[in-house]
Amino acid sequence: MKIDRYGWVGLGLVVGIVVFFAFSETTVVPPMDRPGTLDIPIEYYKLDNGLKVVLSPDAAVPTVTVAVYYNIGFRIEPRGRTGFAHLFEHMMFQGSENLGKMEFIKLIQGLGGFFNGSTSFDFTNYYEVVPAHKLETVLWAEADRMRGLDISQENLTNQQEVVKNEVRVNVLNRPYGGFTWLDIPQYAFENWYNAHNFYGDLEDLDAATLEDVAAFFTTYYSPANAVLVVAGDFERQETKGFIDTYFANIPAAPLPEPVDISEPRQMEEKWAVRIDPLAPRPAVAFAYQMPERGSPEYFAMGIIEDILLGGEDSLLQEELVRRRGLTSGVSGGINVIGNLYDYDGPMLMTMGVLHDAEVSTEEIMRAADRVIDGFAARLASPEEMQKARVRLRSGLYGLLDSASRFGMVGLLAAFALFDDDPGRINTIEAELLAVTPELIKKTMGEYMVPRNRTVLALLPPAIAEAKGLEAGRIPVPDYRAEPQAPSEVEAEVEAEVEAEVEEGAGP
Repeated sequence: MKIDRYGWVGLGLVVGIVVFFAFSETTVVPPMDRPGTLDIPIEYYKLDNGLKVVLSPDAAVPTVTVAVYYNIGFRIEPRGRTGFAHLFEHMMFQGSENLGKMEFIKLIQGLGGFFNGSTSFDFTNYYEVVPAHKLETVLWAEADRMRGLDISQENLTNQQEVVKNEVRVNVLNRPYGGFTWLDIPQYAFENWYNAHNFYGDLEDLDAATLEDVAAFFTTYYSPANAVLVVAGDFERQETKGFIDTYFANIPAAPLPEPVDISEPRQMEEKWAVRIDPLAPRPAVAFAYQMPERGSPEYFAMGIIEDILLGGEDSLLQEELVRRRGLTSGVSGGINVIGNLYDYDGPMLMTMGVLHDAEVSTEEIMRAADRVIDGFAARLASPEEMQKARVRLRSGLYGLLDSASRFGMVGLLAAFALFDDDPGRINTIEAELLAVTPELIKKTMGEYMVPRNRTVLALLPPAIAEAKGLEAGRIPVPDYRAEPQAPSEVEAEVEAEVEAEVEEGAGP
């Protein structure tokens, strides 16, 4: 999960006790003159019951990573049961046919390994990293809970309270809780599946029944709705034998009916206010709806994100922090609880800042628009393109080069689940390198525009009251068409710039 510098992304979506190996995670990136050099070994096949299987052998470290990704996340959880996908993630650790409560956890720890699970927009995943010779045991354990859970009222009640406590700790009783990953989609999107409270309303969590749990398991936790990934130091044919022994006899089940998660194209800018009684300072986030995943414009947005947000030399950092002093930092990205590649459906590129009370939301947005409009009016320079490509490739190789192999496993699983093609992992680099300045300019003009944007201001109660604002959507202020007087900070900066120009002017 990607956590921004202010910790706005909600924690607590990951369960399990983690015991870490002391692995080195040095990233080696091939030189820029060797595009498309990524060549991860992949074998991909399906069992008769519909389970997708991805094998990626790698003997560099004597461990194996086993992961099961189910094609169910926050986005398509049932209406009236918000937070249910996350609640069910917890239920998967409460015992199965042959492993009682907490025994899965004790088993992995006893093998000298570590494990975890998480819920995202479009999947729920479970993974384990163990010494290579313990692979068979882990495959048996994952198959055991895919075959059937210990669904009891005691386990359900216990986990309802655990998840409700997470909501209280990480959202309701925490400054900026859920800002921005949880808040802004609720205003940016129109389709309920993309716009509901993913973490869960407390009354919905309370309303979950044993029948709900059983139906959810039957619908979404069947082999045909999952992918099994094994990566690391293993013998291929032996491993395929293990998988056939433990997974092939799990009964097939029909795939769930597809849910319509399509989103109408945004044609007007949206503004909204959230009032946070715990926030010591105001904040603002603004988000743009993304192009279709996998399109040329989608990869262009990856480059755009880096030029605007990537590193201390990014355009927004330079303008809002260094030049104008409106904030101490700008953060955000595409899919802020994941990465550019591991989602399936409407998505946002989100940017956000904390700021002092004397700086208004309108001032922040005017400064941001100067940067974004200025970039949209020109071609990206060779230097900007080079830096962005290097950082994106470095980030990609960083995902792939972890000794736990979790980043690589995640990409293999996402491409298998969403594209039926885990081999796409080997094409990412070439698709990023194919993005041109001309494509970036075209994409900026189509997507990085106010009509495709949602702005969310987070305000302490006193500031909201002084401005006469209440929580919810508000009319878009006419801050662009009618320039307002600059803030003290802006006025000081403008005066300094004018003085520097006059001082440097020749006869």
